[in-house]
Amino acid sequence: MPYREKTAWLSLIAMAITFGPYFAISAAGVLPGDAMPNLRQLGLYAAAAIVQMLILGAGYLYFRRGSPEEARIPPDERDRAIAAHAVSAAYYVLITGMILVGVIMPFISSGWTIVNAALLTIVIGEVVRYGIVVACYRRQA
Repeated sequence: MPYREKTAWLSLIAMAITFGPYFAISAAGVLPGDAMPNLRQLGLYAAAAIVQMLILGAGYLYFRRGSPEEARIPPDERDRAIAAHAVSAAYYVLITGMILVGVIMPFISSGWTIVNAALLTIVIGEVVRYGIVVACYRRQA
């Protein structure tokens, strides 16, 4: 499995482990719906982001130690084409979500609903990006 595919899998898994529970807890209404800034909600987001960074840091370190020469290889034409395709598709997902969050949601929602919708849009965009990277490498394998 190519190094870039491994890191894409790592990113997908880290997002599922961290932001899956974050959005489940937020949607279930477990935390009280205090007025902004709602430090409990902010603390939950901070915990999810910190855990994601720890998972990614440990994963990258593990992959680098396992195959340091592969980690240093610059991307070739195939890697750049896959990355460009993935970023292009993820951009459309992100821009569609941000239009929804920024143009429509202020008229029907407020506070953490808008913040969580924006975060969800970013996470979905990243899932699309890394998912396409994995799919492209799997198709060529």
